[in-house]
Amino acid sequence: MAAASRILYLHGFCSSPASWKARLLGDFLAARGLGDRFACPVLPPVPLAAIASAEAALSGGGGETTLVGSSLGGYYAAWLAEKHDLRAVLVNPAVMAPELLAGLVGRHSNFHTGECFDFADEHVTQLRLLETPQVTAARYLLLVETGDEVLDYRQALARYAGSRQIVIEGGDHGFLSFPRLLPQILEFCRL
Repeated sequence: MAAASRILYLHGFCSSPASWKARLLGDFLAARGLGDRFACPVLPPVPLAAIASAEAALSGGGGETTLVGSSLGGYYAAWLAEKHDLRAVLVNPAVMAPELLAGLVGRHSNFHTGECFDFADEHVTQLRLLETPQVTAARYLLLVETGDEVLDYRQALARYAGSRQIVIEGGDHGFLSFPRLLPQILEFCRL
């Protein structure tokens, strides 16, 4: 018998598995008896360490895995999807992550744990190593809100042209429409 499909959720910068979207998706799956098909690893603030954590989580499960990545997690999800031939749901993804985070070099604290860390120029260099030269449009479901105050949603529309796209007017970077799109996310993830 084939192993069951599962979701690997990748959170964003300064975030954690305790993020609103990660908890909401995990709870939504658990309520349907699918809690064992959801994983959300802690992604360290160092980009190459974050990728190593995500790849360790990928190797830990069987069956078809679909990535769901939010913000910087969306940037990582695209790189992993292309490398490992996976499908991915990208939620307000950081398409231009190296440029965006170059402006955030310095001391930060995790939104959920309060843990402090330094984000340095070398980490921006690591993000550049994770740039995906081209994407396979058919593997993505793109979810963006036009009111994102952190990222320009039009960059994502251009980058993932030809992919399935859901564009919501208004909203914000946290993606307020996430709860009502959970059924579409599960359908795309084949759950």
